[in-house]
Amino acid sequence: MAAGERQCRDYLERHRIPELLHRLGALLLYHRPERPRAFLIQALERVKAGKRAEGEYPYLMDEANLAAMFQLLDVVGQGHITAAQYREALKTLGLSTEDLQFGDDANITLDVFTEEV
Repeated sequence: MAAGERQCRDYLERHRIPELLHRLGALLLYHRPERPRAFLIQALERVKAGKRAEGEYPYLMDEANLAAMFQLLDVVGQGHITAAQYREALKTLGLSTEDLQFGDDANITLDVFTEEV
């Protein structure tokens, strides 16, 4: 890989641009607004306000959706899922797994799942 290409990849990763674009695309497809550009601008403004603690980030899923997803992962009703299941759920949602603080033997409860996702 050329040095310039590596610098570009590092830049994108450092600023988490692929995750941002994936989330924006998911929001767009989920809501399917009549004015997609205006919707994306508004979503980016909400992200900016959320970073300044002046508002909430734009979420694709609410707590009911997350609870349903958790129940699909917790098929036997143990009240928790494995760290591996949690990691795969994050990947499926297009979220980063780089900063996870859970060991492979950790059990993830619904409360933790909802808060973290």
